[in-house]
Amino acid sequence: QVQLVESGGGLVQAGGSLRLSCAASGNIFSINVMGWYRQAPGKQRELVATITSGGTTNYRDSVKGRFTISRDNAKNTVYLQMNSLKPEDTAVYYCNSQVNGIVVSWGRGTQVTVSS
Repeated sequence: QVQLVESGGGLVQAGGSLRLSCAASGNIFSINVMGWYRQAPGKQRELVATITSGGTTNYRDSVKGRFTISRDNAKNTVYLQMNSLKPEDTAVYYCNSQVNGIVVSWGRGTQVTVSS
């Protein structure tokens, strides 16, 4: 079993930056992909970015050039650096872990609020 704990959310003005962290523990050796997702009030959860164990990244179009996903294998932690934040980035951000295309764990989420 994999446990995920997010941190780093908060309130920031438009144009500002935040860095989210997702610390993994437990049976992490089989994880292929780590991902960040978000869910705004009244909307479905959506993919923000993913990173494979080999370091390949993928982003939704609306965050390309502004967000960067990275991982520190020594710390079993995945990061999401968010720059040039917009009010439409306001959401609860979740990380998940995947093994062979199957989601095996979700974190509890961290709130990001961007004021205009």
